[in-house]
Amino acid sequence: MLGSCGRGEDPQAKFDRDYQIFLRGDLKLSEAEAEQAYRQFLGSRPEWAWKFRILEAEASLWRGLYEEVPELLRSPPVLHDQRDLAISASTLLAVANVHLRKFPEAERNLRNAEQFCIDDTSPRCGEVIQARGLLASQQAQFIPAERFFEKSLSFARGHDDHFLESTSLLNLGAVALALGHFDEAIDRSEAAYEAAQSIDAKIVELVVKGNLGWAYYKLGDAEKALLLSAETEGLAAQLGDVSDQENELTNIGYIYMDSRKFDLAAQSFQQALSLAERIQAKEDIYNVLRVLARLSLQTGDLMKASQYAQRALNIARESGNHVDELYPILVQGQVAALRGDPTEAENKFHAVETDETCPVFLKWEAQHSLARLYEHGSRPDAADREYRAALATFEAARYTVRHEDSQLPFLTNASRIYDDYIHFQVARGKTDGALRWADYSRARTLAEGLGLVAREASTGPVPLNPQQVTHRANGTILFYWLGETQSYLWAITPQKTRLFTLPPAAEIDAAVQRYRKALIGPQDILETASTDGSALYRMLISPTQSLLTKDAQVFIIPDGSLNSLNFETLLVPEPKLHYWIEDVTIADASSLRLLAASHSSSRDSKTGAGKLLLIGDAVAPNSDYGDLPKAGVEIENVQKHFAAAGREVLTRTQATAPAYVKSAPEQFTYIHFVAHGTASRLSPLDSAVILSNVPGEDDSFKLYARDIIQHPLRADLVTISTCYGAGARAYTGEGLVGLSWAFLRAGAHNVIGALWEVSDASTPLLMDQLYEELKKGRSPEAALRSAKLSLLHSDAFHKPFYWAPFQLYTGT
Repeated sequence: MLGSCGRGEDPQAKFDRDYQIFLRGDLKLSEAEAEQAYRQFLGSRPEWAWKFRILEAEASLWRGLYEEVPELLRSPPVLHDQRDLAISASTLLAVANVHLRKFPEAERNLRNAEQFCIDDTSPRCGEVIQARGLLASQQAQFIPAERFFEKSLSFARGHDDHFLESTSLLNLGAVALALGHFDEAIDRSEAAYEAAQSIDAKIVELVVKGNLGWAYYKLGDAEKALLLSAETEGLAAQLGDVSDQENELTNIGYIYMDSRKFDLAAQSFQQALSLAERIQAKEDIYNVLRVLARLSLQTGDLMKASQYAQRALNIARESGNHVDELYPILVQGQVAALRGDPTEAENKFHAVETDETCPVFLKWEAQHSLARLYEHGSRPDAADREYRAALATFEAARYTVRHEDSQLPFLTNASRIYDDYIHFQVARGKTDGALRWADYSRARTLAEGLGLVAREASTGPVPLNPQQVTHRANGTILFYWLGETQSYLWAITPQKTRLFTLPPAAEIDAAVQRYRKALIGPQDILETASTDGSALYRMLISPTQSLLTKDAQVFIIPDGSLNSLNFETLLVPEPKLHYWIEDVTIADASSLRLLAASHSSSRDSKTGAGKLLLIGDAVAPNSDYGDLPKAGVEIENVQKHFAAAGREVLTRTQATAPAYVKSAPEQFTYIHFVAHGTASRLSPLDSAVILSNVPGEDDSFKLYARDIIQHPLRADLVTISTCYGAGARAYTGEGLVGLSWAFLRAGAHNVIGALWEVSDASTPLLMDQLYEELKKGRSPEAALRSAKLSLLHSDAFHKPFYWAPFQLYTGT
């Protein structure tokens, strides 16, 4: 009776069920079910037994258990006229051998498969083409690999094979990653994700998500990369996907290492190495060894660094992959430099730098390493040449990044090169040159988007006269650079530029974060006499006191954590403890280059003439964004300063995102939003003003930052009276990116946005006073300061929580 169980079961129905288990990514269960079905049908239906065996081998392959695949496919049953099965078996063997770095065996397997694909009539022949691409890719032949994957993609679409389509797109994304085409990698990976979703192929979705994480890491967006990699690693572990689990552990280790969390990085790398060795994935073992070498270098363990690098080099040479030799050779050069062997180090760095197959990121690392070697060897001219070469190589790579979302974080990849080069120039007494290069690294995406500089592979900064910029701006400029070992402040007046040294970035960052937390708390900062507020003033402002007069106009060009600090709140100790806003008028600028291009106000300074677009007091779109109780009051307070003919007011159901676009916003001198706002950390261009839904169109209530930049403006002032309008994410060189940045990018001359939550109680009063001062012909920064002082000197709203979130950003 037991022997008869399952005899009547339809093998096709069972295969379809088991294949869906495989697609959903439950690889352990898929293996077990396929193995059981293989035994069940081996005696009675050998062709079906073989199909299940191939499915079992494919599940093992996706788990990364590469050595099990040849074992499973070693003794197939005798079959007649089963060409498709023979193709699949040979192809799976080829792919397993590719991952095992047994390239000759993989070549033989593919030739066996190709014997059956002369006429390309079998639907399995697309798998053979894709396997050819994998073999070429693992041998660093990326252009031929790309052609094979494009061919397998065309084959998949011609044969309506959605799984092959998704994996071909996945592999095209991986090739783009290897070539450093990160925008393209993201586009192809997202297309792969959509194709996988159409057939519920969670197994492909998982790998795509991991590849996207790595693409964002290479673009400099470590925060988004960590989120994606951690999510992928957890799911891979849950599904028994050893290969992708160890890959993501390696990627996570990179992110920890870059943020100097060396213990966490080491733990992640060692876990990855253990898993890679368990499945004998030589490619993955190589990847972990080379990064362990780099980690050991950073922690000062030169012996381990050398050992790991040599092991990685041996694997690369055994597999005949010359490109993979370059990374460990670079590490060996860095070890030699630290051991005091400059000749050996120079030879290694030159070997990597001049190699025709060297990936671009490795080339700029080699040039950076040479620059530091020459700097420490008292060869300043050679060091300067290599610093510039490294930055030119980086800029050429940056030029290939097309999407604005991707351009924003990319400068992070060169932050250490810029930092070292600026220190180098300062040490040589070339402080003006250091300032030019520091400014060159600022607001690149913003400046290019506004057409102030050409989007091209630039070789360096153009001449810029800081004194002329300061004279035209009619104020003093404080330009900050936060460095890993030392920070700098350039104070620029119409007469001269002075350089001051500041503490390392970590020390400044800690004080800024503590003070920012205190500012938005319940306590009165003046009463508590915050040590951080006074310390930051002494650190960041006191050195420049002799250059600043009472009520001076000051332009702050911040860096790093200073982007989230309102300098007006710093505590001046004498003659009586007070906020710096009582001494000066402050505006934030993105760079000297943008400040030089700033327009004079187009409004009549005597009458305050200008047209207003006022939009807000929206109908709550859902329970997450309720009605703002004082929005109507603020609307009234703002619109009363303009004649009826000089204003367009959109409230309640009229306050929608499409209505903003249809209003022709380029015609307005002033644009003012009274609404909720969101600031996205992971994707700052998805920050949004929350307005009303369009009737019949749910989820239409967001005016996104990415949409704002599509509609050019000429406004003298855009005021975003929302929480976190300034943004929640600061990118290296670019500053805070969110709604304020988007309106500057659209062409607004000045933007007021909030650094934290705003108060319903005080904001209507602040805005009323702001427009009253603008009517008097005052500049936006002077008007905002006057409005803030009116709250500061009041009884109810004197705490910075009420007046300090709003900050003015000056644009073009």
